[in-house]
Amino acid sequence: MDGVIVLDKPFGKTSHDMVSFVRRLTGIRRVGHTGTLDPAATGVLPICIGRATKAADMLTAADKRYIAEMVLGMTTDTQDADGEVLTECEVTCTEENIQAAVGGFVGEISQLPPMYSAVKIGGKKLYELARKGEKAERKPRKVTIYSIDILDIDLIKKTVKIEVACSKGTYIRTLCEDIGIKLGCGAYVNSLRRTKSGMFSESGCITCAELVKMQEEGTLNEAIISTDELFPEFEKIRVYDAEKIKNGVQLRYDGLEEGKRYRVYDENNEFLCVSRFTGGRLTMEKSFWQV
Repeated sequence: MDGVIVLDKPFGKTSHDMVSFVRRLTGIRRVGHTGTLDPAATGVLPICIGRATKAADMLTAADKRYIAEMVLGMTTDTQDADGEVLTECEVTCTEENIQAAVGGFVGEISQLPPMYSAVKIGGKKLYELARKGEKAERKPRKVTIYSIDILDIDLIKKTVKIEVACSKGTYIRTLCEDIGIKLGCGAYVNSLRRTKSGMFSESGCITCAELVKMQEEGTLNEAIISTDELFPEFEKIRVYDAEKIKNGVQLRYDGLEEGKRYRVYDENNEFLCVSRFTGGRLTMEKSFWQV
């Protein structure tokens, strides 16, 4: 069993919990996720199984989309509703102020990774240090916010709902806190849902309960996106010297475009690898054949 299951991660579960869940369900040990979601976040979490785990790094690098509701007037140590309140402030901003502040974060921005995150410093995850009351020196990271759409503003409840399209590595909790700082009142994330991760969207998500039912009915394979389907943008080609490719030989191939990537299959239509065509030869970049 190889491929990707797009899970709708439930509230309160870690991404590692979901990996363990799929391992138990499938009986396969080679399982991994493609980008951590906070326990309090829900939504799109692609889970790689078997040979598809080799593609995890390529999928993790994909752009993301989120819907978040932030609460104005307070900050917490975790930047979300689960944390301890650090500050409280009266909210005096207008809708126009909020629109201007939010719009100012579109483009390339610098973010400081939150202490409650899985980022490692000195071999230790930041959240492990944070839980011990320790702090670590963190370096700002560049991320890109492609767009922020304001979906709702409720100044009575002091909430703002936004939809964010962003690059990998973006912390929405940090983005919301920074928006709150710019407004002068502070903010934290009350709810967060990932609606898109690369080619995967929430419309294709499967819940844990649905997966369990499919496993019981013997239809679990229907939930799996095959490994080669992860690269729809790469043209499919077939070779008749599969063993040479497996031995690291760069095959000559006519009629291909210089510098372009291809999905390579053998004569039996078995997906072998992703290769790049350079100098008249196919150079393998990532192998996916059965060992």
